[in-house]
Amino acid sequence: MHNTTMRTRAIGGRQVGVIGLGAMPMSVAGHMPDEEQSIRTIHAALDAGITLIDTADAYTPSHEDVGHNERLVARALSLWGGDTDAVLVATKGGHTRTPDGWDVDGSPAYLRAACDRSLKALGVDSIGLYQHHRPDPKVPYEETIGALKELHDAGKIQYAGISNADPDQIRLAHSILGERLVSVQNEYSPRFRTSEPEIDVCAELGLAFLPWSPLGGIGRTGELNAVFAEIADAHGVSPQQVCLAWELARSPVVIPIPGASRPETIIDSAAAASLELSAEELARLG
Repeated sequence: MHNTTMRTRAIGGRQVGVIGLGAMPMSVAGHMPDEEQSIRTIHAALDAGITLIDTADAYTPSHEDVGHNERLVARALSLWGGDTDAVLVATKGGHTRTPDGWDVDGSPAYLRAACDRSLKALGVDSIGLYQHHRPDPKVPYEETIGALKELHDAGKIQYAGISNADPDQIRLAHSILGERLVSVQNEYSPRFRTSEPEIDVCAELGLAFLPWSPLGGIGRTGELNAVFAEIADAHGVSPQQVCLAWELARSPVVIPIPGASRPETIIDSAAAASLELSAEELARLG
């Protein structure tokens, strides 16, 4: 263990490293590393100063193993020699796994049951950050968010977050949850920039914005990627680091959560925390 200090940003009343870890890739059917490699990956993240780990009950290789990723994260934390009190584990509920793939259930009864299941999988009395995973068109959004409020007030979750939400849904959730709501997790990357309005709403309301799939498309060839590669070469770093540094520069509320299933990948991503891009470089990246 070589715990490194990383600069931090706020999620509610907590400070976390500016780069988080997306644990999902460690539980994808057909691409899963063995458990030992996954644990080494999580430990490498923690040793590099990462203090936010993002998981979900639906991150599982099969609908028959719901909570797989949560249990993996809990096991890795139990085996780490550092201060786990400083680590914020964020999980999600409301996205379900079926034999055919994925579905949603935003009913309060389902979220209550999912939260209890996540508490058990993580082995905790209260979840640090519990996020509603994806809006359910069959359930009024205010009912779903009301369930998050109940879970918070019952002490089962310390903070509430929402995911895959549009600006109106963010404002509605904020009106219901108030200071209980601390974060929004949407897709955002050089390839996928349609969450720009949500970032601005988060900045206005003082909410953290957690981009999922923040490296989306960065490995593909194209005009945009050529610019990322050129700037990376100038700094002697990977294009992925430039990508994450570009996102960090977008707004002080942004905390990217790149996914990883190998130690070297997350160590590289964590190094983006200390990469400063010039105004000219940021202008080139758009």
